[in-house]
Parts: sequence; C-alpha cells; structure tokens
Amino acid sequence: MSFTNIIGIAGTALNAQLLRLNLTSSNIANASTVASSEKEAFRAKRPVFQALLAQEQTNAGAQYVGGVKVDRVVNDGVNVQRLYEPGHPQADANGYIYGSGVNEMSEMVEMMSASRSYQNNVEVANTARELMMKTIDLMKG
Repeated sequence: MSFTNIIGIAGTALNAQLLRLNLTSSNIANASTVASSEKEAFRAKRPVFQALLAQEQTNAGAQYVGGVKVDRVVNDGVNVQRLYEPGHPQADANGYIYGSGVNEMSEMVEMMSASRSYQNNVEVANTARELMMKTIDLMKG
C-alpha cells in the first residue's frame, strides 16, 4: 500500500465524518422547531456509510479501496412529538403542534464521536506524511 493510498483512505473518512458533523449540527439547530403536521415536522438526519471493499465500489469522490463513502442520508426513526398547544400560531385544527423529536443529548454524543473519528483520521494522514518525509531523508543520506 502506498502513502497516497493511506492519505486517500484517511481523506475518504474525513469527508464522511465532516458530513456526519454537518448533519448533527443541522439536527441540533432544528431540535426546537415545530410544525403544523406530523408530515412537516423535522426529523433528524443520519448518514449511512459504506466500506469500499472492491474497486467496483469506488468513484471519483471516493476512489480508494479500503476507504469509506456516504451511501445515503436517511431520516432518524424517532417519532415526532405531538404537543397540545391550541394558542400556538402553528397549531393544527385540533390544537396540536409537532416537534422534531431530536434528542439534544444524543446529538452531542454523535457530535463527539464524529469529531473524534475526524481527529483520528487527521492523525493517520499526519503520521503517513511524517513517515514519508523520514523515508525521503533516509534516501538523501
């Protein structure tokens, strides 16, 4: 495995974790939103990752076997909150509003996990770069 493959694989993981962080921040931002119907209520988004185990799975955005790519983004299966607030401007005909159902504590755990994964992959890329530089220094002398 070449150094470019190592850095490329780490790069695919960085892209995946960056999307995960973006989705988590969107989930936290929409945690307090309400809607007039259950269908319109915000649902937390989750990335679905796919390991790139064969050359046929790779593409221009994730071109390294051994890396990871985001297969799709799905809605979290958590039910929205139905709250009786007849005076609310967004209440339906029966006086209900529908909250997002986003659990902010779970989102913080998700954010910390994604952040650590991102940091770990930055460290992989830095270590590969340092080893490459040391190899070049050995070849010079």
